[in-house]
Amino acid sequence: MSRRAEPPSSPGRPTRGRCRSAVAAAGRRAEASGAGPGAASGEAVWLSEADVATLVPDRPPRGHKGTFGKLLVVAGSLDFAGAALLVCRAAGRAGAGLVTLAVPESLQPLFAAKVVEATTMALPEDDVEEVDPEPALARILDQDHDALVVGPGLRPGLATTELVRLLLAATEEPAAVPAVLDAEALRSLASLDGWWRAVRRPCVLTPHAGEFARLRAASGRDPSTDGDLNHDDAARIWAATDAAERWRQVVVLKGAHTVVAAPVATAGRDARPARQARAWVAPFANPALATGGTGDVLAGTIGALLAQGLEVSAAARLGVYLHGLAGEAVRARLGDAGLLAGDLPDELPLARRRLVELRRESQAAEAAGATGAGVGDDPSDPGGPRVAGLTRAVEAGG
Repeated sequence: MSRRAEPPSSPGRPTRGRCRSAVAAAGRRAEASGAGPGAASGEAVWLSEADVATLVPDRPPRGHKGTFGKLLVVAGSLDFAGAALLVCRAAGRAGAGLVTLAVPESLQPLFAAKVVEATTMALPEDDVEEVDPEPALARILDQDHDALVVGPGLRPGLATTELVRLLLAATEEPAAVPAVLDAEALRSLASLDGWWRAVRRPCVLTPHAGEFARLRAASGRDPSTDGDLNHDDAARIWAATDAAERWRQVVVLKGAHTVVAAPVATAGRDARPARQARAWVAPFANPALATGGTGDVLAGTIGALLAQGLEVSAAARLGVYLHGLAGEAVRARLGDAGLLAGDLPDELPLARRRLVELRRESQAAEAAGATGAGVGDDPSDPGGPRVAGLTRAVEAGG
């Protein structure tokens, strides 16, 4: 694979001019909505290899499996066993030291026979395959973990919704660990009015357009006013950043040119943010990824990065980029159809190595006194081309 700092080319990647136009349109939407000039779009930038390479967590030579994070995955059911297995495999390939899969106790023998590197944990049930929310919560909180992935393949129902609600409202000492919320966790939230007000832990929400629309409706927003979230990049940027600011969580709006949006910390508990949410746009538009299970791989990737200590925005950006690189690698071999979600995890460590090598080359160039002018648009901008001709994100680490 090439080590160039520019993002890989893609037939679906727009030109820089189209990119700027998309965010300019997002800015006009924000102003029309009363959010103010530049709201929700003023800091949208393309993700580039130069940007995300700085986010890859270090691997100390004397590190051990505990050093690299413990991820607890609450996922899976009889009908959707593959989702949980994909999350666990992706998490291991993305560098997590320990992965534990929590499933209803009647299903533990099934999953224990399927996973190899991950361990399993039984969650108490009040019916076959249906968790008992409060005892299950106690079991989860008692398990040592650095991050959570919640939702892929969970059985729909009131018990799942209650477990998700309790888990997000719970706090552990010394602080609530971060969580990736996907699939059934998102659908559970969409059934709870004002759900974001009760969340007590930093989260990365990873909805596709349909899940995003349900979450928007649950927060009092008419989804139809967001525009075309499948094909309109400006609408996607605006909607994702608006949602991130309202929910005060990181939002990963999946699809072609996945958008990662993060809220800006407030000056005080009740203060209005000085600036609106930041957004990063992935350069990948890969139809080969349009197949079941690829989102589960993304959830496991981001969860592994959270377990390794990255903050939520950085983990989301790096996870999205690694996932995109993995998809491009499979597409290069197979074409734009026929990719299986299970093809992606083995490509993740190769994508990570590519970024690590790029970072080493950049550091060596800096040490040699190189200006780095060929990395970004200009020597002062190592983050690559901007989405808008406005303010760029101020910190690669979020």
